[in-house]
Amino acid sequence: MKITLLCVGKTEEKYLNEGIEIYLKRLKHYIKLEIIEIPELKNTKGLSQEQQKAKEAELILKKLASTDFVVLLDERGQELSSLQFADLLNKRMLASTQNLVFIIGGPYGFDNSIYQRANEKLSLSKLTFSHQMVRLFFVEQVYRAFTILKNEPYHHE
Repeated sequence: MKITLLCVGKTEEKYLNEGIEIYLKRLKHYIKLEIIEIPELKNTKGLSQEQQKAKEAELILKKLASTDFVVLLDERGQELSSLQFADLLNKRMLASTQNLVFIIGGPYGFDNSIYQRANEKLSLSKLTFSHQMVRLFFVEQVYRAFTILKNEPYHHE
């Protein structure tokens, strides 16, 4: 299985990029995780939020294959513990999922077409985080999940 994190926009803060790189290096021992950044829309002043979401959706949908299992990182999604998240990853591996795609949307969330394409929705927290920070938190949670699955001493219950 491969995991893809599909994001709208770049991670601009150096400290966040450094943290993400630390966990990507650690994850190489367990799984291939790729981060794909879709460029932020330009010249959006004349566009409504709905129009911006629709344009982002077109770009997102172009990156997805019909066989991808898609999980939206969305404030209205299900909240899981780290153990439950590890279990979700394990179930996808046992189901022979080839590409598990997690998506972080743009500043206004997702267009309805993306909700329709999604297989699941997850929320990392009831708190609101910047989309750039969510990338670091997500990559760390994937690493944590694999240490849980391998019974390694990173996660403490």
